[in-house]
Amino acid sequence: MNTYRIYEDLRLTLGEEAAKSLAHTLGPMFEEARNAVTKTEFRELCTAIEARNAVVDAGFARLADAQSRTEGKVSELAEAQWRTEAKVSELAEGQSRLTEAQSRLEEKVSELAEAQSRTEEKVSELAEAQSRTEAKVSELAEAQSRTEAKVSELAEAQSRTEERVSELAVALGSLTNTVERLSIRTDAVVGRTFELQFRDRLSSYLGRFLRRSKLLRNDEVLDAIESVLDSEECDEVLRVDAIASGLVDGVPSHVVVEVSSTGDTDDVVRAERRAAILRKAGMVAIPVVACEAISRETALFAQARGVRVWCSGTMLGAAG
Repeated sequence: MNTYRIYEDLRLTLGEEAAKSLAHTLGPMFEEARNAVTKTEFRELCTAIEARNAVVDAGFARLADAQSRTEGKVSELAEAQWRTEAKVSELAEGQSRLTEAQSRLEEKVSELAEAQSRTEEKVSELAEAQSRTEAKVSELAEAQSRTEAKVSELAEAQSRTEERVSELAVALGSLTNTVERLSIRTDAVVGRTFELQFRDRLSSYLGRFLRRSKLLRNDEVLDAIESVLDSEECDEVLRVDAIASGLVDGVPSHVVVEVSSTGDTDDVVRAERRAAILRKAGMVAIPVVACEAISRETALFAQARGVRVWCSGTMLGAAG
């Protein structure tokens, strides 16, 4: 092994200056050893030295790798390099000192091996922690699966509930329609009943307003005025709920009554229009809405149109 090869082998590990110094020291020693022993011994020595050098190189490589991983190790490696250079100088004094230095290097390698063992132990701990984490993740995945199954069950239950609600909505709609039809029929019956009751008791209901009252048949009235009315006006007279004659404030008059359980603006308008038809035929006609209930707004509307309102036994005020 020549000086240049020693230099090349150590340069990357120890650096330029240290490699040169160590090569200049070891080179002559190898040359002297080569001349002092037999070829067989030289080969054995070279093999042993190369093996040791390989160990040393491996140790230096691991030290350099440790140096690159942490800045703190740089200072330690610098001190180790200084000690190595000192030991190399001692190796120049004799083969025994080289063996001693090699022993210390092997001790350092042993320390590195222990450090590696601690690292592997730490890795093993991390692997166990990872295993526990994976187990926990597996448990969470199972819990998630159970949750999704529960959500699916709830979704199905919700779907069934929505179907039931839809069925109930349809049934309710049908029931509502039925109730509305019954309500319409009931209102019609109530209205018709109230109309018959009012016609039957007209004299008692309007006695204070219409004196000497007499309920007239619509066709009877029509016979008297038909010659001056057109067909539509005749039809209107026939559709009046009740027509009565008597004295209103001492004046012979005809009262045109629209009867409804609940008085509304349509009743007011009809009473006004039909009374106007009788007045067109030359009669004194007063429009009246007879009802059991009426809103304040409708009552004011009737008052503004000159339509009298009889509500549950009371004749409301007329327009002034």
